[in-house]
Amino acid sequence: MAGSTIMAALLEQYRKRIQTELDRVVDFWMKYSHDEQYGGFFTCIGKDGKIYDELKYVWLQGRQVWMYCRLYRTVERFHRSEVLEAAKSGGAFLQRFARVQSSDGPGKCAFCLTRDGRAVKVQRTIFSECFYVMAMDELARVTGNEAMQADAESMMDQLVHWVRVDSSGLGRPQMPGDPPVNSMAVPMMLLCLVDQLTEGREKQAQKYRELGDWCVKQILQHVQRNDKAILENVSMDGKEIPGCQGRLQNPGHALEAGWFLLKYAKAQDDAKLQTLAVEMFMEVPFHTGWDKQHGGLFYFLDADGHCPTQLEWNMKLWWPHCEALISYLMAYSYLKEPALLDRFKQVYDYTFSHFPDEEHGEWFGYLSRQGEVVLDFKGGPFKGFFHVPRCLYMCEKMLDHLLATSKS
Repeated sequence: MAGSTIMAALLEQYRKRIQTELDRVVDFWMKYSHDEQYGGFFTCIGKDGKIYDELKYVWLQGRQVWMYCRLYRTVERFHRSEVLEAAKSGGAFLQRFARVQSSDGPGKCAFCLTRDGRAVKVQRTIFSECFYVMAMDELARVTGNEAMQADAESMMDQLVHWVRVDSSGLGRPQMPGDPPVNSMAVPMMLLCLVDQLTEGREKQAQKYRELGDWCVKQILQHVQRNDKAILENVSMDGKEIPGCQGRLQNPGHALEAGWFLLKYAKAQDDAKLQTLAVEMFMEVPFHTGWDKQHGGLFYFLDADGHCPTQLEWNMKLWWPHCEALISYLMAYSYLKEPALLDRFKQVYDYTFSHFPDEEHGEWFGYLSRQGEVVLDFKGGPFKGFFHVPRCLYMCEKMLDHLLATSKS
C-alpha cells in the first residue's frame, strides 16, 4: 500500500508539472503567433515573442491547426472559442494557399509561403502534404465539415500514389548514381496518418488496414546489424546501404517510431509487435543515443562510430526528448514495467531542467552538447507549435489514465 501511495504521488507530481507547462506553451503561441491580418500563424518567434521573420512554413501551419483542434476536441480546459477560431483561421489559410498550381497534375503543397500566402519554395518530399492531411482531418472532426474530411482523404490517396506507385509527381528526377532508398520518415509519417484518419471510423479502418501493415513492415526493415542498430536509411529491399547515409542513426526519430509502432500494436492486439517496439525502437536507440557524460540525447550518430557529417550531430534538440518522454510513458502505461518508468524519469529530469524558459514561457529548442542554450528563439522554420505541446498533451492524458486506474 505504501509503495502504491508513493507511486501515485510521483505520477501526480509529473502530471502537475506537465499540465502547467502545457498551459504556458499554449498561452505563448496564442499570444504571439496569430496573424490577424492574413490568417495563419507566424512561426519565426524570438525568445520573448517578437516576430523576426514573416515567412510561413506549411509543415508548421498544418501542425498548429492539428494541435489546436486536438486540444479543443479532447481537453476540456481548451474547449474554448478562441482556440477553435484560431484553428479555423489556420485551416482556411492552408486551403487557400498551400497547394501550388500545376498544369500537369494535382500539384504539390508548398514548403514555404510569404505572409500573404504566395509560394516561396516547394520540397520534393511528401511532408507538407502529410501535415495538410493531419490538419484538415482534425479540423473536420471539430467542425463536422465533411468536405474537409474528403479533402484530407483525397490528399492521402495522392500521397500513397506517390510513395507506392509513381513518385514522379514529387518532381525529383532519379539519378543513376542515387538509387531509391527506404527512408524511415516516409512509412512513419504514413502510419501516423493512418492512425489519424481511422480513429473512430470503421470504413476508413478497413480502407487503410493494408497500408498500416505495409508501413509497419517498412519501418521494421530499419532494424539492422543483428538487432543492434536502427538505421535511418536502408535499401528498398531492406539491406544496409554504404557510406554515411547508410550508417546514419537518429535516436529521437527511432524513439518516435517506437511509440507509433507501440500504439499500432496495441490497437491490433499484437503482443509481439509491442515487445519489438519497446526493445528495438526504444531501448536500442536510447542506449546508443544517451550522452553518458553530459546527459540528454545526441541528435545524430554514425553506426560505426565515425563523426557524423551533420554539423549539429552532438547537439541536444527539443523534439527527440519529447518523443522519448512519450515513448517511455506509453510503454510503461501498457506494460507496467518499473524500468520503463525509470527511463521516463531520466528523460524527464534532463528535459525539464534544460529546455523550458521560465522567464518568457515555451521551450528553447537547440542546446549544446553540454546543455547550454545555443539558439534562443522559440520558433523557426522547423520548430513550431507541435512537438512540445503534443508531448505534454499526450503525457498528461497518459498520466490521467494511470492515476485513475491506480485509484480503482
